Amino acid sequence: MKLYTYRAADGAERLAAELHNRLYDLEQFGLHYADMNALIADSGVFLRTQLDPTGKQPLAEPVTLCAPIPHPQQDVLCLGINYTAHAEEASRFNGEAFGGERPKAIYFSKRVHTASGYGDPIPSYPGLVDSLDYECELGVILGKDAFCVQPEQVADYIFGYTIVNDVSARNLQTAHKQWYFGKSLDGFTPCGPCILTADEVPFPPALDIRCTVNGELRQNSNTSYLIHGIAEIISELSRGMTLCTGTIIATGTPSGVGMGMQPPRFLKPGDSVVCEIEGIGALHNTVE
Repeated sequence: MKLYTYRAADGAERLAAELHNRLYDLEQFGLHYADMNALIADSGVFLRTQLDPTGKQPLAEPVTLCAPIPHPQQDVLCLGINYTAHAEEASRFNGEAFGGERPKAIYFSKRVHTASGYGDPIPSYPGLVDSLDYECELGVILGKDAFCVQPEQVADYIFGYTIVNDVSARNLQTAHKQWYFGKSLDGFTPCGPCILTADEVPFPPALDIRCTVNGELRQNSNTSYLIHGIAEIISELSRGMTLCTGTIIATGTPSGVGMGMQPPRFLKPGDSVVCEIEGIGALHNTVE
């Protein structure tokens, strides 16, 4: 099932499910959740509920989509340098910041005031950012609290998947010798267009992942090429911290980002960025 957060005519954020290629507001099915975080917290009940659209009214087109989880309850957890070819291109761009042996997974977090949705602009921050970049990533969403989870148990903790564009200011990322500031500016976390529930794909997911800029294919890979897989990531992190229900984990980006091109090709106002993952859909955003 695909689940969406959309903005109603009165400005309220509401929830919808895609059934037979049409979107239906969940309240028509007697499901009243304040937001997607509340639905995920009740996922044990929700996922057992049969949604029959017979006699229900689909949403009128066009629908204004928000990020599936517009207000994450915690920072988004992220993986850095988690595809081999991306590790090579990042090291070429800045060996001090991205080079060297990295036998362990690289974790960092991304502050999110409000996650951007489909069609929302990516701010360019003139005067602050001179090297704006895109990173198409598979986002994993937890359906229950995870603590001391064994790798073979991880699949049972996953609610679903979404697309995350880990927008990055490379000059801030490298100048500060850490990645938090350069990846956490407002508008730097487009997500969506939906959450694909975990029952729709085998675990671990092996999904085609791609990104285009102004129609030009830049990234083209598959999530099966993750260096550190989802089971390893969640099991390792949960050894010493509780990963709360609704946590979003961005699993890393494949090669083809702007800083990896020779010479680098960074985003500029007017550029159209489309991040796409098989089965989930496509996330469109334009730089302003």
